[in-house]
Amino acid sequence: MTRPTTGAPAYATPPPGICVLLADDEHLIRGAMAALLALEEDITVVAQAASGPEALAMAEAHRPDVAVLDLQMPGLDGIEVAAELRRRLPGCRAMIVTGHGRPGYLKRALEVGARAFLPKTVSAEELAGIIRTVRAGGRYVDPELAADAISAGESPLTPRETDVLELAADGTSIAEIAERASLSPGTVRNYLSSAATKLGAENRHAAVRVAREHGWI
Repeated sequence: MTRPTTGAPAYATPPPGICVLLADDEHLIRGAMAALLALEEDITVVAQAASGPEALAMAEAHRPDVAVLDLQMPGLDGIEVAAELRRRLPGCRAMIVTGHGRPGYLKRALEVGARAFLPKTVSAEELAGIIRTVRAGGRYVDPELAADAISAGESPLTPRETDVLELAADGTSIAEIAERASLSPGTVRNYLSSAATKLGAENRHAAVRVAREHGWI
């Protein structure tokens, strides 16, 4: 049964079975998942969220066993939420569900402790089974996404180049990037130029696009 998404926790004591948080900014998808999981006798959707910050708030309020997180959400993406859940609620296991199976995202998700990484095309039966696997301490990575990640290889960017390119992703000026990264403007230009060269891009804007397509930022 789907429980309220706002206010105080719905239970004084946890309900039986596996308690699940669903986070997806697309209402239809989130609602469909909730309706399908409600048919499972051992799974209870205790909260829903439409953004990363709301997902964290709902997780802290309802203490779910498993958080099913959309990769791309407003405020914080699914990987950032998974990282925060690992720090704040280590008993909550995170799953990333995505319509954007880019190789770098899988690596980043696993690095922050996500227990599963799967496409939105999975069936309701598969989703329920993966939730059970994750709750029991197991892992699941979609085979096709794993194969794509292996064939794509590692990011050619250094951690600092990645950080600077990510700061440049929203069209931020060199001066602002320098201030936020505690670097000189000249050093920022050097990092951006190096990143663009490694990615075969003609400028930093194209470099951002290439890095995003691969899930490296």
